Amino acid sequence: MLKLRLLFAAAAVFTLSACLGNDVERGLAGAAAGAIIADSTGGNVVTGAALGGLAGATCDEFTSICR
Repeated sequence: MLKLRLLFAAAAVFTLSACLGNDVERGLAGAAAGAIIADSTGGNVVTGAALGGLAGATCDEFTSICR
């Protein structure tokens, strides 16, 4: 069940972060979301922030939502 929640949260963050104005904004939103998700699941917050920031900054390259 936890994996399903994490998958849903990651998909939501990845999709919705494309609606921000530029890569920096998307990266910061992704980093914040990644840190929150990692902290709430007992993971490493720094790793979660790094992965979330990377996903947020690059998500507009892979999705067409909010373009």
